[in-house]
Amino acid sequence: MKLHNIKTAITERYIKPLGDVRNLGLIVFAAIVLLVTWSGIKAVQANYDLQREIAGLRQANGVSGLENENQKLKNQYLGSDEFLELAARRQFGLAAPGERLVLIPKSVAMAHSYSLTVPAQLTSTGTTIISKPRYQRNFEAWINFFLHRQTIGD
Repeated sequence: MKLHNIKTAITERYIKPLGDVRNLGLIVFAAIVLLVTWSGIKAVQANYDLQREIAGLRQANGVSGLENENQKLKNQYLGSDEFLELAARRQFGLAAPGERLVLIPKSVAMAHSYSLTVPAQLTSTGTTIISKPRYQRNFEAWINFFLHRQTIGD
């Protein structure tokens, strides 16, 4: 008996109102609104994808234009007198009129060159530290910055 009462209550409350023309019209209207909205969303997504593709192609076109300009400048340089003179010196050992070739032995050249080693420095505490190359100090400074470390010296 209870099951019959439950079926009757569900039918009276939920199923019968669906048969009413007004409610049926609202359901159809809601379905049409959902379909139009879904179609609009798909159109907007397709437009967004096309705009993104156009932007990528424009950027690639700009890069190709710059490469073309670079190649034009390179071709212009390769046709210049300066390039021809440098190529003749390098490939054929030729020189300009009035120039003489002077060969210096390696031992003499190295005796008069400067040393590239960096001398050690003294800190305020009197200890000796070895100076690091600029690129290494710069890298360490960035690491210290990103890791919020305090540096002493430098």
